[in-house]
Amino acid sequence: MKRTYSLRLRLTLIILLPLLGVAFGAGLWQLNNARVTAGDVFDRSLLSAALSISNDVAISGGDALSTSTKAILADTSGGRVFYHVYAPDGVIVAGYATPPVGIPKAGDREAGYIYFNAEYLGRDVRGLRMRSKMQVDGFIGMFTTTVWQDTRVRTAFVRALMLRTFIAISAIIASLALIVWFGVRIGLRPLLNLQEAIDLRSSDELKPIRRAVPFEVEGIVRTLNRLLGQVSTTMEAQNEFISNAAHQLRTPVAGVLALAEAVQSARDEKTMRERSEDLVVAAKETSQLAQRMLAYERIKSTSPKETGNQFPLKETIEEVVRDVQRRRPASIQINWQSSTGSFSFHGDQTMIREAVTNLIDNALRHGGDTLSQISVGCGLHDGAVVITVQDDGRGLTADEIEIALKRFGQVEEGRGGSGLGLPIVESVAQRHGGKLILTSANPGLKAEIVLPIN
Repeated sequence: MKRTYSLRLRLTLIILLPLLGVAFGAGLWQLNNARVTAGDVFDRSLLSAALSISNDVAISGGDALSTSTKAILADTSGGRVFYHVYAPDGVIVAGYATPPVGIPKAGDREAGYIYFNAEYLGRDVRGLRMRSKMQVDGFIGMFTTTVWQDTRVRTAFVRALMLRTFIAISAIIASLALIVWFGVRIGLRPLLNLQEAIDLRSSDELKPIRRAVPFEVEGIVRTLNRLLGQVSTTMEAQNEFISNAAHQLRTPVAGVLALAEAVQSARDEKTMRERSEDLVVAAKETSQLAQRMLAYERIKSTSPKETGNQFPLKETIEEVVRDVQRRRPASIQINWQSSTGSFSFHGDQTMIREAVTNLIDNALRHGGDTLSQISVGCGLHDGAVVITVQDDGRGLTADEIEIALKRFGQVEEGRGGSGLGLPIVESVAQRHGGKLILTSANPGLKAEIVLPIN
């Protein structure tokens, strides 16, 4: 048997893989969110630094910065901030003399602030340029305050934030994986109990499983119990058939042996020939009984839907009738009549032929002394094919019909036959999804094989 992953592992993967996908998506979202958040925080810090510097320059004339402003410049959001302040005439008032490369130019009367990305001493920086009207040492005009910070500070901040997020998500996924792994194991215990119940079943013990199971596997248990019931019924039927077959074959086999011994011990050639003829008849009857039993078992184990094919039904029945007519007694008339034209039927042609032959032979064998006519017909009725074999013989009562439909059932002792003719016909009808109907025709017996058209 081909091996596959365990149900426990499959369920764990089915649960965890989507969660990993969700976690990956959440990580990407958190990365973008961290970048946006970091940018907003750092930009606001630069604005705060620029406002503080502008205020201190206006108060001190650019000579000194307050302690709080120096603290902001030293560690704004975790990194040092650089700055410079230019007067309207372009003279530096305070700060670093070397500005970043890439500061956007502004008009003479432009006020407000703008963020920019530039390069300072070979490093990428993020900056803010703010123009505001101030009075410094009695000089009034549009002063330009520029602050900037190394972008690596922002990158480090985002990396630290993502690391914490990754650790948190990984811890959650790992914890969930353990919970799912052991939770699935606990959840599968009813299936393990079901396996133990199945292991207890054997060819001698096929009773239904009665253990409580989750509703998800109730269908499996019902199907299994149905199969166990079918197997049990089949085994009982086979055991009964073997027992009946052994009983039925014991007498004819014993007769064949007795006749063989009688042939062997015959006193003269005439007696030997007579006994040889009796031996041949007995052997033929025994052979026919064995063939009937084999045919019955073959029909019971064959599915016409799988093994059958399309064949002309009317022509097949007509051929059976002609074959029986050639070997019928001269005193009995066999009539063929059909109310339908030629059409194809999907099924087992050999089975249908065997069923019709058995019905005619059954009428010939058990019709009694009053039998003079057998009518065979074929027609369509309510979407089904109806094959009819009716005789004018002694007929059967309801109790006798019940006996005749049983395997090896004999309505009259001493009439011969295997007791399998009608059971074979009924099995053929059932295997084709149809049924056998026996009714008293007064006089005679009417047998109908009803087969649904596929």
